[in-house]
Amino acid sequence: MITANSPQSTEEAIVYRIAEAKEKIKRELAKAIRGQDEVIEQLLIALLSGGHALITGAPGLAKTLLISSTARLFHLSFNRIQFTPDLMPADITGTEILSDGADGGRRLEFVKGPLFAHLILADEINRTPPKTQSALLEAMQEHQVTAAGTRYPLPEPFFVLATKNPVEMEGTYPLPEAQLDRFMFDINIDYLSEDDEVAVVTRTTSTKPEPIEALFTGEDLLAFQEIVRRVPIAEETARYAVRLVSASRPNRSGAPDFINEWVNWGAGLRAAQCLVLGGKARTLLAGRTHVTPADIQALAHPVLRHRVLTNFRAEADGITPDTIVDRLLKHVPLP
Repeated sequence: MITANSPQSTEEAIVYRIAEAKEKIKRELAKAIRGQDEVIEQLLIALLSGGHALITGAPGLAKTLLISSTARLFHLSFNRIQFTPDLMPADITGTEILSDGADGGRRLEFVKGPLFAHLILADEINRTPPKTQSALLEAMQEHQVTAAGTRYPLPEPFFVLATKNPVEMEGTYPLPEAQLDRFMFDINIDYLSEDDEVAVVTRTTSTKPEPIEALFTGEDLLAFQEIVRRVPIAEETARYAVRLVSASRPNRSGAPDFINEWVNWGAGLRAAQCLVLGGKARTLLAGRTHVTPADIQALAHPVLRHRVLTNFRAEADGITPDTIVDRLLKHVPLP
């Protein structure tokens, strides 16, 4: 995928192509998705940082279409898993079956499940029981699955993009805090504006949509992830990210009063890591060479909203995690 006219080194070529193709990426995804620029940017940052993402929104907002289009854009193998209450761990990881060997004998053979793909759409992840969610947790954290005591590595790059329906909560299983923390972002997808809805309705009821063109490969993504980690960040900017996360923890020295009043559990160390890593990816996508506090602020909501666990008093007062993040951004001084 690297062209002869690109800069000489492979790393420079990938950075050059990502910065040059940013608008082209948006144009390609616009063939399928309209009016969700912020959602698309956050999803790209998660992928280019090597992180998983939780996408929350009402039914019919093109969550599945967005994820499958992203897989085609980056030329990744893609599997969709519909999470249901009767889904078992072996249904997603794979299982051993008895088969005939070449010598005529019988042997156990592992048949890979749908987790063995680059990009996994975990559709309505909160509808499956904790036992199956635990199997997914190992895949997300270790990039492997374990079956009958044997570990099987998953293909690289490996991403889990999970959707969650916030409307129908009956018959769902709340995601444990440990699993929520494995998602780099919780991306909220909302209804379109009237003009965008008119455009989508007109387009989808007339001509067949144009196919998504693959602009990158999985190898490009892996190389870009390495480059993201080498982007410099000033100590004061990293300290700002840490202070923002630390301020979300109740009952600690210096915790704001509104945190002690409304929050049961704040964000951990991984949240600060996600802020910094996501800030680095956002920096390169913007064509800049250093992370700014504005990059940290721009990612505070998707990084913190699923890690700040509110209490009953917050629910009674109509306070959401996004409200608390807004207050944190005003409370923690900029460097």
